[in-house]
Amino acid sequence: MNKGKFNNNQYDYNIKYNFESQSIFKILFCLLFVLAIIFAGVTATDAARIKDLASIKGVRINQLTGYGLIVGLDGTGDKSGVNFTKQSLGNMMEKMNIHIDKNQLNVKNVAAVMVTANIPPFARIGDRIDIVASSLGDAKSLKGGTLLITPLKGINGKIYAIAQGAVTVGAGDDGHLQVVRISNGATVEKEISFKLDGKKKLLLSLFRPDFTTARRMADVINVSLGSGVAETVDASAINLKIPDNMWKTGVAEFIADIESLSVVPDTIARVIINEKTGTVVIGEDVTISPVAIAHGDLSVIVNKGEIDESIGKTINLPGSSTIGELVNGLNSIGASSKDLISILQSIQAAGALQAELEII
Repeated sequence: MNKGKFNNNQYDYNIKYNFESQSIFKILFCLLFVLAIIFAGVTATDAARIKDLASIKGVRINQLTGYGLIVGLDGTGDKSGVNFTKQSLGNMMEKMNIHIDKNQLNVKNVAAVMVTANIPPFARIGDRIDIVASSLGDAKSLKGGTLLITPLKGINGKIYAIAQGAVTVGAGDDGHLQVVRISNGATVEKEISFKLDGKKKLLLSLFRPDFTTARRMADVINVSLGSGVAETVDASAINLKIPDNMWKTGVAEFIADIESLSVVPDTIARVIINEKTGTVVIGEDVTISPVAIAHGDLSVIVNKGEIDESIGKTINLPGSSTIGELVNGLNSIGASSKDLISILQSIQAAGALQAELEII
């Protein structure tokens, strides 16, 4: 009997122990799951895709320029004193076997324009691109006109696109009509050659050079695609080594894999001040060292102690306070944006602002 009772107690103890152990493991698992979600949310919020932070060297847009005429204007074109418009119109008519004395041309429905466009990388023949036409003479408005066929050339003098189309102006664009945009107003006629397949190395160029960000990018790429794929060159460039099984036909897929990776970019502590508008933009990493400032009837004291209660228009902050705490304190006593700008400039001059101050 005692032996059986002992076995039953041991069986009950084992059940209780197993139940409590499973409960503890479930609780720990839930806690870890919640923490994973929290950290994942922080990473997703702070991280950015590499395609938004850098680009492949050589994969870029190219600028095109051309000279053309916009016709069909309602008396708002270039006046008779603009000789190059009359000469251009006469030359165009000569090409159509219409012989006319250029000096007798006196039309007000034609305007000479400079046409500009950006041809994107890997643009193919027949692709449509947007163009911008800007008046060269004294035309009052380009609204309602039609751009005649205009060759668009690159810096090398070669024609890469042909522009033509009707000028359309939105209902809210009546303020400045000497510059108009024509959507899909040009057709690509010549491709800019740039081959990816066959390349064994590429250079990833950062939009904002930063050593920390460049190293983080290289580490993320090496973890995802294999050790030795990425090597940091300097603050603005990363060498990419194409894997042996991809450099012949899979370079585009290799770039796509890299662009989709996420990296948390590092930023310099910076304060941007626009004195004209009174706008102040402050980074989250900006701090203030111990300092005391008197500005008119305002006093700001940053010391090594604890935050005291605000007395009148005096603000007491602890050492290494953030700009956010300073701004909140100044707002609480009714300080203006001009007061804030003056105080920030004074703190920076005293060497207590741990950030780069930029005035625009």
